[in-house]
Amino acid sequence: MGTQTGGDGDRATGRKPGGGRTTVPRLWRERTTWVPLVALLVLALCWGRDLPGPVVALVGLCLAGAVLSAVHHAEVVAHRVGEPFGSLVLAVAVTVIEVGLVVMLMASGGDEASTYARDTVFAAVMITCNGIVGLSLLVATLRRGRVAVFNAEGSGAALATVTTLATTTLVLPAFTTSTPGPRFSGAQLAFAAVASLSLYGLFVTVQTVRHRSYFLPVTAEGRPVDPAGQAAPPTRAEARWSLGLLMAALLAVVGLAKLVSPTIESGVRTAGLPTAVVGVVIALMVLLPETLAALRAARGGRFQTSLNLAYGSAIASIGLTVPTIALASVWLPGTLVLGLGPVHLVLLALTAVVSALTVVPGRATLLQSGVHLLLFAAFVFLSFSP
Repeated sequence: MGTQTGGDGDRATGRKPGGGRTTVPRLWRERTTWVPLVALLVLALCWGRDLPGPVVALVGLCLAGAVLSAVHHAEVVAHRVGEPFGSLVLAVAVTVIEVGLVVMLMASGGDEASTYARDTVFAAVMITCNGIVGLSLLVATLRRGRVAVFNAEGSGAALATVTTLATTTLVLPAFTTSTPGPRFSGAQLAFAAVASLSLYGLFVTVQTVRHRSYFLPVTAEGRPVDPAGQAAPPTRAEARWSLGLLMAALLAVVGLAKLVSPTIESGVRTAGLPTAVVGVVIALMVLLPETLAALRAARGGRFQTSLNLAYGSAIASIGLTVPTIALASVWLPGTLVLGLGPVHLVLLALTAVVSALTVVPGRATLLQSGVHLLLFAAFVFLSFSP
């Protein structure tokens, strides 16, 4: 992510063209510094108000600016701490704030919001495992050569974790019989929450401590990327500033997404579209920073980082959202529906099989990109036209 050389590395570390280093006071003259703060100001001024069309458009512009700023500051932090910690920082930060957004929507949405958590989590899985992976493969194979190379051990472990979490939380509720409908009973929901959080914690331990080397970028020959050829990392002070601005940008992203969500919900109802479309649109907006970061990593020859972001985001989305929603369901109105319908079950099963075939060899081509993007397109189309 932030370990790019050349132009991207200079943007991530704050180097001047002449070889100097950007000082912390000079950061205040950078667009990526004041855009998140402006976005937070717009968020504060617009929160709790009925917004007319022009203001909604302004909010959308601020949302786009906050997304781009979040990507930049995530790269700075990632360059300082190194992989796979950099990918973990962005994935966890986005997911934690995404959870807050889902809880807010469910608290204010009534009975219609009973499927928001399921729709958003499933959309996150399909966006990351097919959309981000497919686009990153497209960039990597077209820009860097015919084949994208990565570490099959780390990516396979991440994919296995995604598949297990998705099956436990989204598939099993459609087949349990303790309660009517695709819902868990109280005890089943508690088990799924504890299991999800435990498996997420185990994955993070393996990724960052016990087998960190499995998640590091590799060269076309399969060897670890040589850090000597990378740009110098930012200073500790710069990294701290970027971490704070990353949190501000992500808070602005989710808060502004919440402001435009009534317009989205109204548009969905007016168009007669399924309620699941709301979850899809929200997930697309919230995952924009990770998508852009993954594409930049793929363009820089670090496809492993793209996979870390994609699968790590899916794992965090399930492993953090389900336990939080399970706890919040104690006071949230209405029921909590987690089980997927038949069409989405088929898409999830096909995604698991195709992803396994992509990951196992440790090398992927343009064909795999097309397959994943077709699955993502099918998911989006069937969400609007089930």
